[in-house]
Amino acid sequence: MKSQITNLYCPSCHKKFSHTVLINLCQCGLPLLVNYDLQQAKKTLTKDSLFKRINSMWRYNEVLPVLDSLNIVTLGEGMTPLQPSVTIGKKFGIEKLFFKDESMNPTGSFKARGLAMAVSKAKELGVEKIIIPTAGNAGSALAAYCARANIKCKVIMPESTPDAFAIDVLYHGGEVEKVSGSIKDAGARVHDLVDAENWFAVSTLKEPYRIEGKKTMGYELAEQLDFVLPDVIIYPTGGGTGLIGMWKAFDEMEQLGWIDSHRPKMVSVQSEGCAPIVKAFNDDADNAELWENPTTHAAGLRVPGAIGDFLILDAIRKSGGTALAVSEDAISDGTKDMSRLEGIFPAPEGGASLAAFYELVKSEFIKPSDTVVIFNTGSGYKYLDVLKERI
Repeated sequence: MKSQITNLYCPSCHKKFSHTVLINLCQCGLPLLVNYDLQQAKKTLTKDSLFKRINSMWRYNEVLPVLDSLNIVTLGEGMTPLQPSVTIGKKFGIEKLFFKDESMNPTGSFKARGLAMAVSKAKELGVEKIIIPTAGNAGSALAAYCARANIKCKVIMPESTPDAFAIDVLYHGGEVEKVSGSIKDAGARVHDLVDAENWFAVSTLKEPYRIEGKKTMGYELAEQLDFVLPDVIIYPTGGGTGLIGMWKAFDEMEQLGWIDSHRPKMVSVQSEGCAPIVKAFNDDADNAELWENPTTHAAGLRVPGAIGDFLILDAIRKSGGTALAVSEDAISDGTKDMSRLEGIFPAPEGGASLAAFYELVKSEFIKPSDTVVIFNTGSGYKYLDVLKERI
């Protein structure tokens, strides 16, 4: 089960870098991704081998970047349930509708996957202090895993971030600093502190390893659907690491011989109050313009600009997918429906995904015969101060 990592590479300028050196971005300023020797990995990472492996995301160790298992920092993240719909699917004539419920992760969201991986690799490379800008769940996850690893942690968040996230960080021993504005402003503050105080930043897609944790969602979907990928994946998109990660996972799994060339239609969901990816998709642009004055009660969607925008848009287009924005009222209705009709209490981002599902069925983008997976990326319990205003 040894990692088969070989190097880091830039998907834009194609330069390669060593994975044994601490690094954030490529010299060209764009995100780095991780390469593996997949021919070597497939010798031990087989479908049959999975039956004997740990029930967490670390079961895919050959295609994960941590070399020494002693450096793995884990709280049991991954292998979240894929819940079949009991009500909504029947109501809309979609028999194979599923909810991938990431709220069941440690710290209550999918961010546990990426931050567990980033902290583990940072530990392996000798990092002693980590900083992050966050709209909520990423800060909670970083604080928990840094506590587990005995690494110092600082979290910069907008003043509008729900209170639960700051409390979470503080209880885990992290430092919290709030700034006015959006996560973009939090990111600028992180940049200043990295230079002034020698922190290592794990901002979304500004280091290579969070995406490696997020990609395990794609591996799990394949396992949970008996290695036949769904026809449509509906994914709420802020920074977009999960969408990019799953797209990377699908390519790796095909090379491992686990799946064929079929790919799901990747659907990126944003709020009407912050929809840079949707606008770029509709404008047939390769990059997204910075969204001015982002507003939405789904804090994880309040991301005015994503450094991986070109990778998100590429995955959507290559898959035959789409991008759409939903209203704040539709997000609220989706959050309530998932709770009342399915028993899953989602973060507003999950509610946004369900709202998008309604629109896609109405427009006949989704067909009755399709297998559809809706991602709920976090727990509604983290948003109680926001959700109580929208009951």
